[in-house]
Amino acid sequence: MRGTLTRLARPLAVLALCLCATAAAAQDAKREITKIAGDLYRFQNNFHYSVFLVTPEGVIVTDPIDAEAAAWLKAEIASRFNQPIKYLVYSHDHRDHIAGGEVFADTATVVAHENARATILGEKRPTAVPDVTFSDKMTIELGGKTVHLLYLGPSHSDNLIVMHFPEERALFTVDFVSVKRLPYMNLSDSYFPDWIETIRRVEALDFDILVPGHGPLGTKADAADHGDYLQDLYDAVLAGARAGQSLEEMKAGIKLEKYKDWGRYAEWLPLNIEGVYQRISLQRRGN
Repeated sequence: MRGTLTRLARPLAVLALCLCATAAAAQDAKREITKIAGDLYRFQNNFHYSVFLVTPEGVIVTDPIDAEAAAWLKAEIASRFNQPIKYLVYSHDHRDHIAGGEVFADTATVVAHENARATILGEKRPTAVPDVTFSDKMTIELGGKTVHLLYLGPSHSDNLIVMHFPEERALFTVDFVSVKRLPYMNLSDSYFPDWIETIRRVEALDFDILVPGHGPLGTKADAADHGDYLQDLYDAVLAGARAGQSLEEMKAGIKLEKYKDWGRYAEWLPLNIEGVYQRISLQRRGN
């Protein structure tokens, strides 16, 4: 019996340590609400950001990020603004931005692009399934406030939308536009050269404040710079492929030093090259 208890005690002790570590991580999460402009606010959960718009008739929230983050935000909105959450809008289907939507779904209508709904269902994302979808654009009006939801084309996914807040002159752009930082790693679930063309459509919109899903706020000029980086990256990899270079030769030779001061340059440039190389390899037919 003593031996049996000893064998059981070890996995139980490991489980206890894991639970303690999870609880500690939740407690250590960096969460903050800051005002962007007017009644538009930004919510930070560690390295992820979403936004919400407060109106006299309720609140429009965006990406919940995860269930714990959503529960924290819901409590903060109730405490600070004493308004119900009426709409929840997903930027796209990726789990790290939209998990936990069920936290808001008791009072909110859930909105997403039609392609996002299909993927959420197909991949069984741990979130609330959208109630309302759209293909190109949709406008939400609540309490005298307006937000325009726009699908500008494939980019970081085939269902990523931007959210335009005209009164606040702000644009919420998740994952496909950053401020002086390279895009994430090997660009999984991305579309080229469509991504570049989508950013050019962003530049044509009427806004002043760029609100990414990661990193600091920016301006329309930052969106243009990000588009320039992707264009330079794509052109360099395509030229390398046409010259018969291997992926390893491209990683060694493509430097794009114009962007060397950007965040994650050293770590992610080789992975960005790999991502574009994979997509060009699938799409290109040489001689």
